[in-house]
Amino acid sequence: MDNWFAPEASAALPNWKVLIVDDEPEVHNVTRLVLSNFRFEGRAIEFLHAYSAQEARNRLREHDNISVLLLDVVMETDHAGLDLVRFVREELGNHFVRIVLRTGQPGQAPEQSVIADYDINDYKEKTELTAQKLSTMMYATLRAHRDIMTIEANKRGLERVIEASAKIFSLHESHEFASAVLSQLTNLVGMERGALYCKVAKPDATAPDHFIVTAATGEYSRFINANADESLPPQIAQSLRLAYGQKRHQITQDHYVLHFTDSHRTESLLYVGEAWNLSPLDMKLVEVFCTNVSIAFENLHLQRELFEGQVEMVTLLAGLAESRSRETLAHVKRVGLVADLLAGAVGLESQAREMLRYAAPLHDIGKIGIPDVVLNKPGPHTAAETVIMRTHASLGANWLSGSRLPLLQLASIIALDHHENWDGSGYPRGLEAEQISIGGRITALADVFDALGSKRCYKLAWDDQAIRDFIAQQSGIKFDPKLVALLFAHWDQAMAIRSQLPD
Repeated sequence: MDNWFAPEASAALPNWKVLIVDDEPEVHNVTRLVLSNFRFEGRAIEFLHAYSAQEARNRLREHDNISVLLLDVVMETDHAGLDLVRFVREELGNHFVRIVLRTGQPGQAPEQSVIADYDINDYKEKTELTAQKLSTMMYATLRAHRDIMTIEANKRGLERVIEASAKIFSLHESHEFASAVLSQLTNLVGMERGALYCKVAKPDATAPDHFIVTAATGEYSRFINANADESLPPQIAQSLRLAYGQKRHQITQDHYVLHFTDSHRTESLLYVGEAWNLSPLDMKLVEVFCTNVSIAFENLHLQRELFEGQVEMVTLLAGLAESRSRETLAHVKRVGLVADLLAGAVGLESQAREMLRYAAPLHDIGKIGIPDVVLNKPGPHTAAETVIMRTHASLGANWLSGSRLPLLQLASIIALDHHENWDGSGYPRGLEAEQISIGGRITALADVFDALGSKRCYKLAWDDQAIRDFIAQQSGIKFDPKLVALLFAHWDQAMAIRSQLPD
């Protein structure tokens, strides 16, 4: 077993940094002597020294983790210390260092006005700071600093959880989910070694013989496609089994395994992460993040189920439309696939491509409203019949536009636009060039490409060269020239789609 699985030694916590700002060297010496053996939560004090306000400014710029500032009021000027307070709080924006004002001349800076007007945390006259009182003051001040830093750490941690969760919730593709969870969790708690993800092949069954690593980051990347239970230490493999068997997260002191499953338990996902010596705050952040990931995973599957329901409805409607016009369901499926091909070539994102693939088949849904005598006429249409036939674009768009489903809304746009021509000679609105939606332009080309190669009641199928020649001739007239060029660049793939789904 590789020795990098062994827990690392806990790093000693740093000393508390205390900056003494006073123009009297004796004050520095006495303070350091009195507090030389001071300990708070097992940590000693590291003293920093400044003998003027200007020198203190330099120290504060060099050290952004000073816990306590012991500050004299009168130095270069009568208000040098008070001016330094404003510098710390306003210019540096440091509201975490605890400032204790120590003065040998209380008349120069009366306690009541100083406490009211300046953001300090304590006010002491030097004469009252006996060794015991100095030690007591340091305990109280460091305790306050510890508490405010804990609050700030929690705040920042929760901000990171919200940011990481937002990125998880923005996903629309299940194959992105595992990688995104790994990446965001690694960022959240700073796991330098990385993390890994296992997918269980047999959900809701007895524990499988092996857990296959399907995604990984960092040093775990070498285990992709390997058996996690054989590659990882026994205690981690045992946590995998427990997480799967109990259907819940397993969080221990030296590693954790997160379990996810969808609402129907149709699949079960396991993510295993390892981070030695996570702080209590890190552990809490991981738990909150896990809860959000579980919700995101559930939402992802619910969205997928909703989308698949829309697709099923679209397929049924497309089949109904094509059965009326005596065309085939294979034709509309091919139009969707060719539209997907062109959408990818033009640079649309994967989600937009998928939407177009399933919406394009509904481009002729309005044909349901065209009388059979016109729709299936074997010869050319008369002028009157042409007017009737062309109403199918508006009919289909109107029917679909009432839906709130995004897929049907896109289908409505495509139904309305797929007979518009690049030069403005199309119908029903006479749009031209990029006034026509990209979905309409793509579907128009995909539809004609496939229809020309298919037998219809009014024509025979064209050969491939004739189809190519016609499309080239209509580039810039009927079709978007850019899309035509992309179709020609992917001609073999488009032809393969026709071969794979024959009528």
